[in-house]
Amino acid sequence: MTRALLWLCLFALAVGLHALLGLWLAGPTLWLATLGGLLPLALLARALESTPYRRQLRALSSMIAGWRDSDFALSISEPNSAELKSLTAELNAVATLLRRERHGLVQRELLLQTVIQSSPMAVLLCDRGGHVVLANLKARQWFAKQGQLEGLTLSRISETLPDELRQALDTDGETICSLGQEPELETYHVSRTRFDLNAQAHYLVLMRPMTRELNRREAAVWKKVIRLMSHEINNSLAPISSLAHSGRTLARQHGVPALDRVFDTIESRARHLNDFIGGYARFAKLPPPVPQAVAVRAFLDPLCGALDCDYQVPEPDAMGHFDPAQIEQVLINLVKNALEAGSELRDIAVRWVAGPEEDRLQVCDRGQGMAGDSMERALLPFYSTKRSGSGLGLALAREIMEAHNGRIELAARDDGGTVVSLCFRRDAAPAG
Repeated sequence: MTRALLWLCLFALAVGLHALLGLWLAGPTLWLATLGGLLPLALLARALESTPYRRQLRALSSMIAGWRDSDFALSISEPNSAELKSLTAELNAVATLLRRERHGLVQRELLLQTVIQSSPMAVLLCDRGGHVVLANLKARQWFAKQGQLEGLTLSRISETLPDELRQALDTDGETICSLGQEPELETYHVSRTRFDLNAQAHYLVLMRPMTRELNRREAAVWKKVIRLMSHEINNSLAPISSLAHSGRTLARQHGVPALDRVFDTIESRARHLNDFIGGYARFAKLPPPVPQAVAVRAFLDPLCGALDCDYQVPEPDAMGHFDPAQIEQVLINLVKNALEAGSELRDIAVRWVAGPEEDRLQVCDRGQGMAGDSMERALLPFYSTKRSGSGLGLALAREIMEAHNGRIELAARDDGGTVVSLCFRRDAAPAG
């Protein structure tokens, strides 16, 4: 409409100019003068008509140039010109689509980065030259206590690692490796997979700790065995006790008092075996913990007072997060073990040690201690260094601590004795 009006005005102006010049001129001179006057007006009209087109085309060119720089935020207002209006609308629609796609890609990338960085696995992405392209937080914690891993070669990172782990990192496929010594042995699952990324060979290295999972599976197997043994032994104990009682009655009726001692022994051993199996049954049926905020000093004061042993809590307002009933039972068992190991009661101390990542509840004694091989097996069910021991005390403590998503550590104490540490992670949630 604007374009037609412009040219209509120009036509009217030409007619008026011709009529005006006709007052003074005639013949060919009139037409030449008219054309001479109309030519500048035509050029001016053409310039006025093309200016919005050029402005709109420059705006569209700027928008498309922004796409090349991954800038899809610009939108162009639609002109009145029918020729450019549809083109502008289509390009704006494309910009909106690209903007939505980019926003979705950014959100998915952020989600993927969050998952990778918060993963409990160490993740390393390396190029074909072995240089680290991407490393998550757990990988930096394990392999680079200070600085970044990106840009380093995998061979340089693994220089200071144990031979077994270094070999696992250099081998394609999946490997299980164990590091350290019992009772602090750590087991890892290491996988290395090759793939092509942007037509370039890369490989992905994943390293996942499996110690806690293996311990849980081991405990589950022990519990299954214990339940089976308890069931079978209890099935035999009931008739043994019944027959012993019947035999005692018959012996008295027939006047054979010498058999009383035999039946006393049978009943005594049956009760002992029943108590023994009951202890294992309690281990197999351990309920899940119910952690809560616990004032450590208020928790230890009555317990250590009843056990008649010393305790140390440096911070008066120290707080822990655990199931007080279960941890109380663990401490009672540990103090009992210390006494049975030959420690004097005055040499037994319970200590609370707060740390930035974990808190420790330690039981220290001056007993005879443990040899290296005994310390390695001390946390296994059924293992005991005492002739009459059931092998349940430390195994039960380990099970309780792992249910708290913590762990138990054994160490030799300076100048003799043992230190048993119950380690509670500050960010731990109870295991399901």
